Amino acid sequence: MIKRLTVLAAVMLVAIAAVAAVDNDVLQARALARRLSMALSDKVEFKKIGTDGHKDVFTLESRGGKVIIGGNNAGSMAVGLNRYLNRYCRVTVSWYSGVTDLPGVLPDVPAPERVTARVPQRFFLNYCTWGYTMPFWGWNQWERFIDWMALNGVNLPLAITGQEAVWYNVWTRLGMSDEQVRAYFTGPAYLPWHRMANIDGWCGPLPMEWLTQQTALQQRIVKRERALSMRPVLPAFAGHVPGALRDLFPDADIQALGSWAGFDERYRTYFLNSEDPLYGRIQRMFLEEQTRLFGTDHIYGIDPFNEVDPPSFEPEYLNRVSRHIYESLTAVDPDAEWLQMAWFLYYQRKDYTRERTRAMLTGVPQGKMTMLDYYCEYKEMWREHDGFYGQPFIWCYLGNFGGNTNVQGRVKEAGERIERALSECGDNLVGIGSTLEGLDVQQFPYEYILEKAWDYSKTDEQVVNELADRHAGRESHAARQAWKLLYDSVLDITPGNFAAPLVCSYPELDKAARLGKYNARQLLAVWDLLLEQDSVTTDAMTIDLIWVGRQLLGDLFRHVKARLDSAYSQSDTRALERYQAIMQDLMIDLDQLNNHHPHASLHTWLQQARDLGSTPEVKDYYEMNARRLITTWGGHLNDYACRNWSGLINAYYHVKWMFYIQEMKAALYWRRPFNEQDMKAQIDTFEQEWVDIMRDYTKLEPSSLDVLAHSRELRDKYRSLLQAL
Repeated sequence: MIKRLTVLAAVMLVAIAAVAAVDNDVLQARALARRLSMALSDKVEFKKIGTDGHKDVFTLESRGGKVIIGGNNAGSMAVGLNRYLNRYCRVTVSWYSGVTDLPGVLPDVPAPERVTARVPQRFFLNYCTWGYTMPFWGWNQWERFIDWMALNGVNLPLAITGQEAVWYNVWTRLGMSDEQVRAYFTGPAYLPWHRMANIDGWCGPLPMEWLTQQTALQQRIVKRERALSMRPVLPAFAGHVPGALRDLFPDADIQALGSWAGFDERYRTYFLNSEDPLYGRIQRMFLEEQTRLFGTDHIYGIDPFNEVDPPSFEPEYLNRVSRHIYESLTAVDPDAEWLQMAWFLYYQRKDYTRERTRAMLTGVPQGKMTMLDYYCEYKEMWREHDGFYGQPFIWCYLGNFGGNTNVQGRVKEAGERIERALSECGDNLVGIGSTLEGLDVQQFPYEYILEKAWDYSKTDEQVVNELADRHAGRESHAARQAWKLLYDSVLDITPGNFAAPLVCSYPELDKAARLGKYNARQLLAVWDLLLEQDSVTTDAMTIDLIWVGRQLLGDLFRHVKARLDSAYSQSDTRALERYQAIMQDLMIDLDQLNNHHPHASLHTWLQQARDLGSTPEVKDYYEMNARRLITTWGGHLNDYACRNWSGLINAYYHVKWMFYIQEMKAALYWRRPFNEQDMKAQIDTFEQEWVDIMRDYTKLEPSSLDVLAHSRELRDKYRSLLQAL
């Protein structure tokens, strides 16, 4: 018996030693594959390889019935896994879900591949994404999304969750009360704009349970990101302080920043001059507390004057501000690097002359400040500012404002711009990334941009064919033709503010929404091609059908609304009734079409908010934040973050449009002018009740038809009207 136990113990020790000998990057890649599908564990093996001249690299090959994926770290192995899934399994992994639509028999790789990264840094996210998509995420959503980032090569993610707990500890140690600090914070959905020093206090105070939950969540986020070879970009002190700090430190140089987006003066923010001795003290307190809670990778997001005017535009002042901010960083962390959004150079381009910008950027040693060129598909600020005067930069694709759900992209042009930048900029271009504001959009543009960071050397035809095949789940001529039309013609739309279909906007007489460059009949041709399939087997194709269909119905709504206005101006009550009926049908049908996907749903958004709260009061508070952000927003941003979603169309926009139509009818009946002021008062009252009183709405039951049959039915119902667009 003793001999058998000794042998068993020896076997166990050998097994433990074997596990310990496995490289941690390999273990992390294996765990990622298991989270996607256990079927991958039987087919895929990972191995550690060296870098390719200091460049990230992955390899793919088949050997002995297995797919062997090599990589110099866990992140490179994840990109290799995604390459295998995309190209050979024809699978797109959703950023919402780790479940993959794998083929029954996993294919081999016909010929070995070796792919290197073209740039060392691949950035992702935007402060605004934490408001427009992520405010109520828990670990399940974050775990899936971090996996998606790893699969797509992201190694420099913005990581700003949980910072309010750090600030709470700093401000209370400096003498502020619990009530003062939590009232200084905005509500959860508005924290991005508080963090960027745009507004204070809006929809606050923040519950203490939020701070506790988000601290624990951030610890899990950065741990997983680091395990997958990422460097999380944490925040640092950029000078934004509570106004109440002036009472505690009356001699400190604290000044009010400019007003923002039409918000009342009481929500204005304050800036502590970086030359003031208190600045360095706060920086040290913040960084030490943040490092204690979340660790550090020595790279910090700092954006002192985002969409607000600095106290002075004098070049000497701007140079001193940036120099002192950097010195306050290195006094605490000698290895600190500064990551700065270049958005302010676009947004305030009339104010930031070359002289002022050069002064601000050169206040930091060269190579210690990396610029995120935020909106390059439209305006490459590195070209406007001489390559940022020697500071390295990351070429970024924005692609979306406010989480708007319309068809837009300018994808092909963005790819061409990246290629030109890579050929012209040399080592000064250190990365490629994306700064999207919301995720409730088509995934392809962001995958495409991140693919550009790797040396795939794909032609446009290969890009389109691989994309279409994985969305269809098989080789599909019709899907390829549909995506060729989208890629070459339709997706040539520069994303802009307030760009959603007219149905999701405030009703106004004679108001018309902006259309993209495409002809609506091109988009109808895309829908026709997508609808030629025998069946829909992938989540990606479900999204394609909804995305194209709801844009077409939204375009049609704009057209019919113009006809309604014309009927009113001609006092044609019969025509007005006819166009009213079509508009109402369109809104009902949009609601139903969106209902085929959970992430095109008001219910999913509000349920996430409620699930995060521990009491009925906190649940209601979170839901109020969630409702307000996507509707009235605040300031003059009403409908900025509007969504073409199931539930929202019927419960919110339909009601607003009926106020508009009823006012038209009353004006014709009583033979009086259209009373826009009275209509606006009714709509404003309804909006405020909808976000504050949180009146119930009806969650639609799923259609008896699948998304393909339902889309065909809608296409046939509206074909004659669509062809007239």
